[in-house]
Amino acid sequence: MSAPPATTRRGRAATRGRAVADPWRGQGRGLGQGPDPDQSYRALVLTSASWLLRAGAYVLFGVDLFTHHSYGPVELPAVAISFGVTGVLLAVWVVMSLGDGGSPAQRVTVLGLIASMSVAVAVQPGATTLVGMGAIATIDAATGVRQAEGWAVFGAGVVSAEVGLLFSDADPRAAQGIPLILAVALLAGFNRRSYRVQAEQNKALLAQAEELRSEQHRAAVLDERTRIAREIHDVLAHSLGALGIQIQAARALLTDHQDTGRAIDVLSTAQRMASDGLTETRRAVHALRTDTPPLTDELARMATTHEQRHGSTVTLTVGGSPVELPPDQMLALVRTAQESLTNAAKHAPHRPVTVDLQYGDQDVTLTLTNPLGPGPADAPAGARAERPAFATVDGGYGLTGMRERLLLLGGTLGAGPADGRWTVTARVPLQGRGPIGEQAAGDGRLSANGRAEA
Repeated sequence: MSAPPATTRRGRAATRGRAVADPWRGQGRGLGQGPDPDQSYRALVLTSASWLLRAGAYVLFGVDLFTHHSYGPVELPAVAISFGVTGVLLAVWVVMSLGDGGSPAQRVTVLGLIASMSVAVAVQPGATTLVGMGAIATIDAATGVRQAEGWAVFGAGVVSAEVGLLFSDADPRAAQGIPLILAVALLAGFNRRSYRVQAEQNKALLAQAEELRSEQHRAAVLDERTRIAREIHDVLAHSLGALGIQIQAARALLTDHQDTGRAIDVLSTAQRMASDGLTETRRAVHALRTDTPPLTDELARMATTHEQRHGSTVTLTVGGSPVELPPDQMLALVRTAQESLTNAAKHAPHRPVTVDLQYGDQDVTLTLTNPLGPGPADAPAGARAERPAFATVDGGYGLTGMRERLLLLGGTLGAGPADGRWTVTARVPLQGRGPIGEQAAGDGRLSANGRAEA
């Protein structure tokens, strides 16, 4: 499972940024056709209701203007023209809002004209009702992206009111309330703008949080798959590697020594190993869901099994004060011991192996050593003559897998020859301790392909 491309994420982030920066853009485009039908339907209802309220207010203002007031021969044409032009501009504003919202200059122009036309006539006696259209235009402008849009429309309305007073017989004191009404509308628009921007930001944050949760889930799935793959590999590497040694020994007994009796014994051991390997695989899968046995008990069981299978003496020593390790650390040490015992049986058959477990103040160290070179003379010829064809252990992936497992836990792995012995040292930090510095046992180190180098 792969993570989404970075360009896709940047594209989504840019889209969210534009939505927050410009709440008017695309306000009505595609309503009812979005990915969430319920949300799109709610947006359609709210947008329709908003414009129905504007249209209703416009009609009510017209009814009040032309049915409850009388005008002179000069005022009537001015009021009628202003009312009609305001209606046309309102229709233009509807079209713009249902489209892409228009540019800032276009919005300021249309809303500024609505405020100017309505407020300029509102100072006339009996036409005060038209100031409501100026207030609506100011609210809409203040809700836009830039506060300057709201201030521009507010300024246009105030200037128009003052200019209208110059050509009107209205009492200046009666017209002083118009700038106050526009100021209240401006504050209401700014408050509405803040609410909408905050809502868009919250929506973007929720989308980011959902995306983060999705990424975390995918990462957890990948980690779990990696852990299972590593666990199954370690079990199969140990079981199949040991099984390969026995089969090779049986072949050597049959082809080189014609010793059928011993070959049958070796094959019986191989059969038992196959059965035990299947059991270990099942137990490994079970261990992924449950706790593993104590580390010392598991090492003792592995030592006994190794002695029974390969006829090698395994000496287990434990030092320090045992502590309970986290499952991942304990499992890493167990798999390291399994891999090392398999390598010992393969490269130094029938030679003694020493397993030393030390609990320190800062870390836990597991050391496995065995003599270098072939086994004793009485070992099956196949154990000395050929290198098994099983690359699971010899190919280096086992050492690489062990080292990778330990590094993920803040530990280290060292493997190499020293003083005629092959030594593998694994360290894991105790809980609450920092990662252990890179160290290697003896003079050896791990190469890029996982093979040990002197």
